[in-house]
Amino acid sequence: MSIEQVRITIFDTTLRDGEQSPGCSMNLQEKLRVAHQLDRLGADVIEAGFPIASDGDFAAVKTIAAVIRRPIIAGLARACRLDIERAWEALKDAARPRIHVFLATSDIHLKYKLRITREECLAQAREAVAFAKSLCNDVEFSPEDATRTDPEFLCQVLEAVIDAGATTLNIPDTVGYTVPSEFGELIATIRGRVRGIENVTISAHCHNDLGMAVANTMAAIAAGARQVECTINGIGERAGNASLEEIVMAMRVRHDRYPYETAINAEHLFPASQLLSEITGVPVQPNKAIIGRNAFAHEAGIHQDGMLKNPLTYEIMTPQSVGVPDSKLVLGKHSGRHALAIRCEQLGYQFDRRALDDIYRRFVRLADKIKKVEDHHLLELIRDTHKPAASATPLFEPLPTAIAAAAGASASAAEPPLPFPMASQTHTFGLPLPIAADRNHDQQQEDYLWGV
Repeated sequence: MSIEQVRITIFDTTLRDGEQSPGCSMNLQEKLRVAHQLDRLGADVIEAGFPIASDGDFAAVKTIAAVIRRPIIAGLARACRLDIERAWEALKDAARPRIHVFLATSDIHLKYKLRITREECLAQAREAVAFAKSLCNDVEFSPEDATRTDPEFLCQVLEAVIDAGATTLNIPDTVGYTVPSEFGELIATIRGRVRGIENVTISAHCHNDLGMAVANTMAAIAAGARQVECTINGIGERAGNASLEEIVMAMRVRHDRYPYETAINAEHLFPASQLLSEITGVPVQPNKAIIGRNAFAHEAGIHQDGMLKNPLTYEIMTPQSVGVPDSKLVLGKHSGRHALAIRCEQLGYQFDRRALDDIYRRFVRLADKIKKVEDHHLLELIRDTHKPAASATPLFEPLPTAIAAAAGASASAAEPPLPFPMASQTHTFGLPLPIAADRNHDQQQEDYLWGV
């Protein structure tokens, strides 16, 4: 298989690790709704929960396993018989079940949390995986806190669980401690030193405590990991998990650097994000990559001017490619005349340069005070700025009455108007067409700053 055809398995743990985020717990029906969306999204593996944790989690895993048939359905279990039996009871009706066994391997966890020796840890891991394998053919093993585990001992544990029947070895950066170069080296070390590693899948599970979960995941992929564990919106313990949408779009946009494929239907990313936020009541930060409300919004005048001429100037992917309806130009104190003129035209008014300069100065003063200028603010500013006498030649001309009336109606509606979208015209290849320059730009070369 050539490198261009390498497939990365997307293991989504929104319903397990993600749900462990404070305030993000979900009931059975809510988990089932998210599971259906993850199925539509194209996730290869859905970790549906931790069956031993509660009766509710057991019921959710059991229901998802029975209803969602395409992807692998995984259930988490500690490395003990009771957990593994409970996980299998929840998963046994799945079309493609997986038992995910974990056991801490770092000295700090062995000493203070588990209070066992390395030798006891090694034996427990081997026995737990062997028991899980006797129930389910697909067994994943995770050495918790792998990135703070002695590499020599980590390799011993991984060899033992491979011998016991593990089919996937997940390397978790449980506390978000590692950095990309270090994590890549660890994956390379495991590939080079663990006997039997060529017969299993290496996975990466990164947390975001230092803000490097996605970067660490990408380093693991480059070093040979072929499964990544991630969540919608990056939710998860503490600072969260690696964000599914960021990993997927990094590979898609920078295919030259990450020539890998996934089965993810990217146009379902934004709907999945919105559904999760609705269910958990936890909003996405505005500047969140890919699916934050500002990811395809532009306020700076220079950026708005470029976007109006050709969206490719400031957007490296189309909003539609991830399921976002359209780009938005937000009118604020950083906006320029070009964006202001376009919005005025959309509201039913055209201005010559002198009039637009006048409007623009007043607009900037207003934006300094209220931060974001909505349509009704702009209409009021236009009315207050230009009241020409009946005998005077107006500096602005309302567009046809029906359009102006519609704009007025929009401004007085109960809900405040949204930031105005970019034009949606596309050329043969599906990319946005540049918006034609206005008459002033056609007639003479405008000053750069005036253009924005």
